[in-house]
Amino acid sequence: MSSGAEIIVKIDGDGQMDPALISMLIAPIREGNADYVKGNRFCDLDGVSHMPRERIVGNLVLSFATKMSSGYWDMFDPTNGFTAVHARVLGRLPLDKISTGFFFESDMLFRLNVARAVVTEVPMTARYGTETSKLRIRRVLLQFAGKHLANTAKRIFYGYFLRDFNVASIELLVGTLLFWFGVIFGAVRWYQSMVSGVPATAGTVILAALPILLGWQMLLAFFNFDTRNVLTTPLHPRLPPPSETLAAKAGRGT
Repeated sequence: MSSGAEIIVKIDGDGQMDPALISMLIAPIREGNADYVKGNRFCDLDGVSHMPRERIVGNLVLSFATKMSSGYWDMFDPTNGFTAVHARVLGRLPLDKISTGFFFESDMLFRLNVARAVVTEVPMTARYGTETSKLRIRRVLLQFAGKHLANTAKRIFYGYFLRDFNVASIELLVGTLLFWFGVIFGAVRWYQSMVSGVPATAGTVILAALPILLGWQMLLAFFNFDTRNVLTTPLHPRLPPPSETLAAKAGRGT
C-alpha cells in the first residue's frame, strides 16, 4: 500500500473488540499461514452465554449463507468486524466493488475466495455493554439473501466453469439437469393424471423419480467436494512487492 503498511487491521467502533488482541490477530499472516484473519466470538462458550440471543440466531443464519457464497465452509461469525489482511492481497481485490455497510465482511470473504486467498480465524471474546446493535435481521433479510445468492452463483461459475472444469463441475451440471427434469416431468404427468383420472403407470413414476434421485445424489457429491475444497497455500508469499510490480510494468513500457 502507499503508506508502506504490510498488514492492515480493521476494528469496529462499537467498543466490543480489545485492541490488545491485535498481535494474536495478525500472527497467522506474519507467520505466512494466512492472507486474511478474522475474529470468532463463538469459540468461547462463556463469551457466547453473554451474547444477546437475537445476535446468536442472526449469526447462525448469516454464517451458513456466507459459507455458501464465499466457499469458506470452515468459517463462522461472518459479521465479525475484527479483521486483518495482508496489504498485497488487499491490493488484488476490487475495492470499489465490495459492498459497504453490514454486508461488507461477507462480501469481503467472497472477493477473497475469488482471489484464491487463504482465510483463517482466531478466537476472541466480545465485550457487550448497553449498546444496541443497528443490524436488524428482518430489515436486511431479503437484501442479504439476494446478495448471497448472487455471490454463490458467481463463485461457483468462476471456480467450476471459468477457472477450472473438473468432476465436480460435471456433477453440478448433470445433477441439476437430471433433478429438474424429474421434477418438471413428474409434475406434468401428475397434473395430466389428475385431470384425466387415469393413474400414472409404474414406468412413468420411475421415469420421474429416477432422475430426481440420481440428480440429488450428484448434487450431494458436488457439495461434498465443495466443502472439502479448502485453500491451504497463502497467496501473499507468492506475490511480488509493489515496488517490483511497478518496476516490471515500467520495464514493459520501455
